[in-house]
Amino acid sequence: MLYLHGLGHFHPENVITNRFLEDLDIGTSNDWVLDRVGIRERRTSLPLDYIRETKNSDTRAAYEAGMYTNAQTGVAARQALARAEIVAGDIGLVISGSSAPDHVTPSEAAAVAAELEIEAPCFDINAACSTFGVQLSFLSKMRPEALPPFVLVVNQENVTRCIDYSDRNTAVLFGDGSAAAVVSATVPSRMRLLASDCASRPASWQKAIIPRTGYFRQDGNAVQGFAIRKMTEAVRTFQETYGGRQEGEGGDGHNGRRLLFVGHQANLSVLSTVCERSAIPDDCHWHNVTMFGNTGCSGGPAVVSQHWRDLEPGDCLVMALVGAGLTWSTLMWQMT
Repeated sequence: MLYLHGLGHFHPENVITNRFLEDLDIGTSNDWVLDRVGIRERRTSLPLDYIRETKNSDTRAAYEAGMYTNAQTGVAARQALARAEIVAGDIGLVISGSSAPDHVTPSEAAAVAAELEIEAPCFDINAACSTFGVQLSFLSKMRPEALPPFVLVVNQENVTRCIDYSDRNTAVLFGDGSAAAVVSATVPSRMRLLASDCASRPASWQKAIIPRTGYFRQDGNAVQGFAIRKMTEAVRTFQETYGGRQEGEGGDGHNGRRLLFVGHQANLSVLSTVCERSAIPDDCHWHNVTMFGNTGCSGGPAVVSQHWRDLEPGDCLVMALVGAGLTWSTLMWQMT
């Protein structure tokens, strides 16, 4: 059993609009992007002038040009700590994850902990965009007495530094952001983890990759189909196990609970297909991909963080996350 005590999120202030991408003269338009992926805006830690002038022609230069390090965007943890009503000194373990770490060594968790002035064991668990689910699945399988009272889980993404802005197929997808969670295996809270799992398909690891000092690239059709199938399977399992929505009952299941869905924020088309196949009504589908793009492993938890005050007693929420590897993870939460 894991309890979620607080969530936090952060997005850089620089906004990449569809008009900005159109002005790069790479074959995009607002209508083209909306029709293809449903994204209107995304945030970046890179200066807009840098993208405009160079289209990020050298990823090594992007790390120097960036306004934030990954550890600095881990400030989402401050909001998570505040919501959990604890201080940094209460944290006994820090686990971090990122699709594009700043350093090979040491762990990003150590850099985040230093930024927050936390003195605790630190290590990373990385599973691309499904990282948050894998991190919590790992923690949920540990003996409660083996964990400190409070664990800080941080997911920070500055993926735009790894994007080729002369390639319209990837330039339209990604944004930067971070999310953080305070969890406990022993101290109860209003939100508990009912179930979790994670898995991988290693034979397909090359379907989505970021080579060292290289650009993100993927087999788009294969990854999109994989994402739709795995998220749909997760939602249907959740519905069967915890009470699926009944026709004509809006967002309520047969037991009166509200059933909420948060998927990997890849693009709106993928999420809409999952909702259509799983009969998820619009008011029970929480997402932020339209205004922030694909923010990797921070996307799912950031959505829940943005809706933190909207969670009500009795709510059930499924987070279905997929990522490179190919990996997938599912988290099933209940509000008490």
